[in-house]
Amino acid sequence: MSGGHDYEGLSYLSLSPFIIVDLVNLRSISINLTDETAWIQSGATLGEVYYKIAKTSKIHAFAAGICPSVGVGGHISGGGFGTIMRKYGLASDNVVDARLMDVNGKTLDRKTMGEDLFWALRGGGAASFGVVLSWKVKLARVPEKVTCFISQHPMGPSMNKLVHRWQSIGSELDEDLFIRVIIDNSLEGNQRRVKSTFQTLFLGGIDRLIPLMNQKFPELGLRSQDCSEMSWIESIMFFNWRSGQPLEILLNRDLRFEDQYFKAKSDYVQNPVPENVFEEVTKRFLEQDTPLMIFEPLGGKISKISEIESPYPHRRGNLYNIQYMVKWKVNEVEEMNKHVRWMRSLHDYMTPYVSKSPRGAYLNYRDLDLGSTKGINTSFEDARKWGEMYFKGNFKRLGLVKGKIDPTNFFRNEQSIPPLF
Repeated sequence: MSGGHDYEGLSYLSLSPFIIVDLVNLRSISINLTDETAWIQSGATLGEVYYKIAKTSKIHAFAAGICPSVGVGGHISGGGFGTIMRKYGLASDNVVDARLMDVNGKTLDRKTMGEDLFWALRGGGAASFGVVLSWKVKLARVPEKVTCFISQHPMGPSMNKLVHRWQSIGSELDEDLFIRVIIDNSLEGNQRRVKSTFQTLFLGGIDRLIPLMNQKFPELGLRSQDCSEMSWIESIMFFNWRSGQPLEILLNRDLRFEDQYFKAKSDYVQNPVPENVFEEVTKRFLEQDTPLMIFEPLGGKISKISEIESPYPHRRGNLYNIQYMVKWKVNEVEEMNKHVRWMRSLHDYMTPYVSKSPRGAYLNYRDLDLGSTKGINTSFEDARKWGEMYFKGNFKRLGLVKGKIDPTNFFRNEQSIPPLF
């Protein structure tokens, strides 16, 4: 366990007796600006990594996620979305070495583990293969000043048109430009309203952004006064709705969802979803207190990497990823079942509009509804249903790597890779 953020709690829960390897004290971060790399121990959080980079350089970053309390180990090993992924790829795409302890207690690096195992660690869920102690990653170059903006709109016909338009261009925009869409609701007086938020990072100044937006997405009506220039590390605060607060907040490992419970799912969209679907989503969102959908644009560097170059396969041909989430506060089975049923129903409704054969899913938004292993004796065939949703054709190669490095299936959980021989 590096951060304890597994969406189904597999970092620290199981229905059968289990062992936790707690990596919380393995959190050193060593930055080498000469070759623009860093060795990061798996127990460090993204916030700790970002803080250390920012204190070391004003023009470097790491292409990884937004939530600062997420542990590096799990995040990298499942892929790792982030605001600069369209220019620099996923977190896992930027790994150049790793140190792993195998089932026999032997510590291996890239050279001694071999390229097959090194391939598997970068997006295949490293917990299936051993304990990754540390990662060597490439740092990304960023300008001293980047630009951010937020544009919020109530859901309705005009908003549906904006989101529909975004679907066609979000993955095709300049690689320096990342525009994600958040759909949620809020209570205004006694009435609940659904809104969409365009949350944006641009690796450049306002003077370059405005002409780009006017050319590619004039419908949003962006003005220079809507934008703020800031450092890259300040953009991390911006995306966490903490602009102006001390950077030391990034070092707080206990940032959580305010003791809320949640259920999440994921999808990949390959063709724009019809406008009327957002009307139905709005109706469904009004049934819940805290529903959420986040659309993260793909394209750019992500699409330039072959789907077999790493275990993470959802690349060329995918417009964006959807993260679905619903949260609640009452810790009762009946309450949980109500919200989980709602989430499953929304996911079912979206079936015609998302990827197919298999329907894609993102490992870091883990979902046990897709299926789970049956302990130590799970067959590879039994696991294919959910395994191919996460990894497509790469699932077989992951199974073969597992068969070599951990043939007795010692490192396992409810959705680990079963060994294939």
